[in-house]
Amino acid sequence: MTEFWLISAPGEKTCQQTWDKMMVATTRTNALSTNNKFNIPDLKVGTLDVLVGLSDELAKLDTFVESVVKKVAQYMADVLEDSRDKVQENLLANGVDLVTYITRFQWDMAKYPIKQSLKNISEIISKQVTQIDNDLKARASAYNNLKGNLQNLERKNAGSLLTRSLADIVKKEDFVLDSEYLITMLVVVPKYVHLHQYISMSSMLLFEDNDSGLFSVTLFRKAVDDFKHKARENKFIVRDFQYNEEEMKADKEEMTRLSTDKKKQFGPLVRWLKVNFSETFIAWIHIKALRVFVESDLFHVYGLPVNFQAMLLQPNKKNMKKLREVLYDLYKHLDSSAAIIDASMDIPGLNLSQQEYYPYVYYKIDCNLLDFKV
Repeated sequence: MTEFWLISAPGEKTCQQTWDKMMVATTRTNALSTNNKFNIPDLKVGTLDVLVGLSDELAKLDTFVESVVKKVAQYMADVLEDSRDKVQENLLANGVDLVTYITRFQWDMAKYPIKQSLKNISEIISKQVTQIDNDLKARASAYNNLKGNLQNLERKNAGSLLTRSLADIVKKEDFVLDSEYLITMLVVVPKYVHLHQYISMSSMLLFEDNDSGLFSVTLFRKAVDDFKHKARENKFIVRDFQYNEEEMKADKEEMTRLSTDKKKQFGPLVRWLKVNFSETFIAWIHIKALRVFVESDLFHVYGLPVNFQAMLLQPNKKNMKKLREVLYDLYKHLDSSAAIIDASMDIPGLNLSQQEYYPYVYYKIDCNLLDFKV
């Protein structure tokens, strides 16, 4: 399971007691989840009005940063063009895998000084991730254009003989050039069709693939129209092609240039994605920590000093419903309305199940960030 439940509950006599009670309920008898303490430092507590406003702002910021985390991860997958496992190896936070980072979370004092107000910290994160999002758009646009142009040229060089570039197939000596009376034409002949000899012409096989052969045919200029008519009757196709050495050389050079540019940009782009995936993921988990801190103050009015225990649960997939029930029984006393209304009940008009209402602070962290098939 790559899903985590970040919850908090008020400290009882001590926060350790809160932790111990949750551990007994979820692991020692039922093995419902794997649990870790989630360490949140003593942040600056603002007024009630500030906390209420910040609660809404952090919810929006959480959604935005999560979207950027997923965009960077997905673009990493697109650029690497590799298997999910290989891509996952590059999606690290602070040099470690995501599960390790989350389960051993430590607040980054250097990036997000706790002497700053909660609002200032959220603004630091917002500016940082907005800049990364803008940079990603610019870098992705440039690389995608380059990649797209190269793919178009590669398709031209690898398609059917009816449409593909002939720059790597034909040579100057295959053509009669600058003749007043003679002209060399290129003909694509399906393999099931025999090329009939035609008066005043000679033919030579230049290239063949699984479906057809490419022939050069030299004939009198005055016979071109008649030859094209005969070609249609015999089900072979005359390609509209004029030998131009400069154009073919330019095509080859363009292919080489694009291929070289792609290789040059690939390494720095992957490094940028790795660094900035780490930055956005770290920022995202810090937002989760901020939300737990703010909601723990608002949700249960813990008072000052703030007294709660944040806990990170990694549910056992088979026992998720049972885990919900155990947590509900453990914390339903925290909210009088929760004792009457269970969030799992289907009550017309309330739709509580979609709001994920619980009598404890709860946020989901899903580390399954990729949505692609290789």
